[in-house]
Amino acid sequence: MYSRLLNKFMLFVVITTSFCQLALSQQVPDTAYHFKIIAPEYKQKLGSLILFDEAHGNPVSLMGLYFGFNKLLTEDGYLLSSAKTDINLAMLTKAKIFVTVNAMSDPADWDAPTRSAYSDTEIAAINKWVKDGGSLFLVTDHKPCGGSVKSLAQSFGFNIINGFAIRSDRKPEFFLLKQGNLCESVITKTPGAQVDSIRIWGGTALVPPTSAKILSRLSADYTIYSLLKVDDMDSPIADTVPHTSGLGFVNGAFMKYGKGRIVVFADGAAFTAQLEGIKSKKRGMNNLTAPNNAQFLLNIIHWLDGILESEK
Repeated sequence: MYSRLLNKFMLFVVITTSFCQLALSQQVPDTAYHFKIIAPEYKQKLGSLILFDEAHGNPVSLMGLYFGFNKLLTEDGYLLSSAKTDINLAMLTKAKIFVTVNAMSDPADWDAPTRSAYSDTEIAAINKWVKDGGSLFLVTDHKPCGGSVKSLAQSFGFNIINGFAIRSDRKPEFFLLKQGNLCESVITKTPGAQVDSIRIWGGTALVPPTSAKILSRLSADYTIYSLLKVDDMDSPIADTVPHTSGLGFVNGAFMKYGKGRIVVFADGAAFTAQLEGIKSKKRGMNNLTAPNNAQFLLNIIHWLDGILESEK
């Protein structure tokens, strides 16, 4: 327990294949990972500015665990910059896209209640900026990440569960168009860049507003645990831990909001490339079972950038 609390800001939680055993695994960026972009969207450094949050307890950074995200979008011509202070309209107005990944109000405390990582002033600024034409990519994960951005998400009508969404059979998590858990949309059916499958690694669940389009949905194969203490995830999970079926919940959605756009996704590992543990297991876009995750990320960013036309 002591080591978990001491190192949580450096670690992600991994749900192992045994029955809900909570484990931690050191992760480093896979700097060797490369996804070949045949036709970059912009010439080098001439693309839109993407502002990446690194000021709200985020365990990831552009030069750290989200190096793969940084590398991919830089090669697509985008400019990326870190935000290392509280968010305000002045900094947002310089960017086209604001990205927040796994913001946490307190990286050392994973037990309830979970406070908002963003102040009311910051939430109001982000909401106004999007309404006026900005684009938000809100990426979160299991408890306490979901609870830390709950208020920000709710300002746009999204309800994020501060818990864990876990496949009952503990098998790898694939979402496919042919199975219907990955949904057809302007993002997945982009001509010449279609995405028919993605892979994720755990995360949480959300309920989008009715005006949103669903990217990927959970099913009865998932159980969503809303625990008060992170130790409640120890194996085996007690029946007294609050839980519900994943049926009816989603883990990715997008919509227009005023003049702007927003994408919310409930797993942070899907959009980067990491090496995990002593054996350097590949986790994210670099995993051989996730060949479409990089294109999925590119399509999301292109939609947020206004390059992809929104569905009528």
